Amino acid sequence: MSSVHFLFVVFIVMLSLVLMLATIVLIYNIIEYNRSVRRAGWSEVINKKISDVIVYADDEIPEDIYFKALAVNAAFRNLFLEKLVDSEKKFSGVAKNKITDLFTEYDLRKEAMKKLNQKKAYLIARGIRELTVMQVQDAIPKIEQYLSHPSPQVYHEAQYAMVRFKGFEGLHFLDNFPTRISEWQQLRFLLSISSLPADSEVGISRWLESTNDTVVIFTLKLIKKFQLLYAYPNVIRLLNTTSNEVRVKAVQTLMSLENPETVQYLSGIYYDQPDEVRIEIIRVMKMSKDQCCIDLLKKELLKDVPSGIKVNAAQALYELGHGDYLVELAGKEDMSEELVQIIKYALQEKGC
Repeated sequence: MSSVHFLFVVFIVMLSLVLMLATIVLIYNIIEYNRSVRRAGWSEVINKKISDVIVYADDEIPEDIYFKALAVNAAFRNLFLEKLVDSEKKFSGVAKNKITDLFTEYDLRKEAMKKLNQKKAYLIARGIRELTVMQVQDAIPKIEQYLSHPSPQVYHEAQYAMVRFKGFEGLHFLDNFPTRISEWQQLRFLLSISSLPADSEVGISRWLESTNDTVVIFTLKLIKKFQLLYAYPNVIRLLNTTSNEVRVKAVQTLMSLENPETVQYLSGIYYDQPDEVRIEIIRVMKMSKDQCCIDLLKKELLKDVPSGIKVNAAQALYELGHGDYLVELAGKEDMSEELVQIIKYALQEKGC
């Protein structure tokens, strides 16, 4: 009987635990549902407020007592701030200014600044983003402290903030930046820089000598965007670096600078480069319309080299006006099947 009694007690305890867990889950779901419903309702109120402010003049908007009452709630204010930041990206001109005015009128700077003192990285990053979008200039010193934060999510936002606030001057962190800059981050920087200061050459030259390949690559993109012709000799020197990725980007940058000596120079160093860079040089030759490289292209087409080089050489010869040569070459009986197929591919691609 004692064992039966023990099992009964165990059963009751287990049943109680199951019921307790079920109750907790039910309560949690009810709370989350109510929170979701409340957030949806608040979103409608906020969206209407933003819409009214953008569409109507100030004297046409009646006083909204309900909105003002909600605006003292911390959760509502954070949602309001989130909506303003999202809306700011979609508008420009007067509409954008009105959104910024709402941010100032309801003193939402406080909510954004509070996030910078949080421990969670995603909250800090969100605060930096909000302050950046709303152009809160006096937050710059505080944001600058996060450039060396251990979380990429945080220091990425801090970097972008510096560039948004200061333009080219905000790139000073590149002087000693050890980690990789993603393609997306580089694009954000480039879109945020509309002009270069008179003394930009010093920074450009320094970053081209960086040991961080992504810093060098980003600098090459800057050179390309702003057509910095003075950087031409420095870019040429990068063709001796150990990184193939940097070499490829250097070749692309040289082409964009439109120096008449580029193709001849690249032809001279062609055989000193790895295959990946050779392919990029051939692409430059194809776009250049410069006939000085024809002999090199013909040799590459006939040599025992990777098919990628042969394909690009054939395409370049066609673009440079030597389609007849390709047709004649493909018709020879002693040509390999691979070469014939490569030539046919190049010709078909060009609609021949």
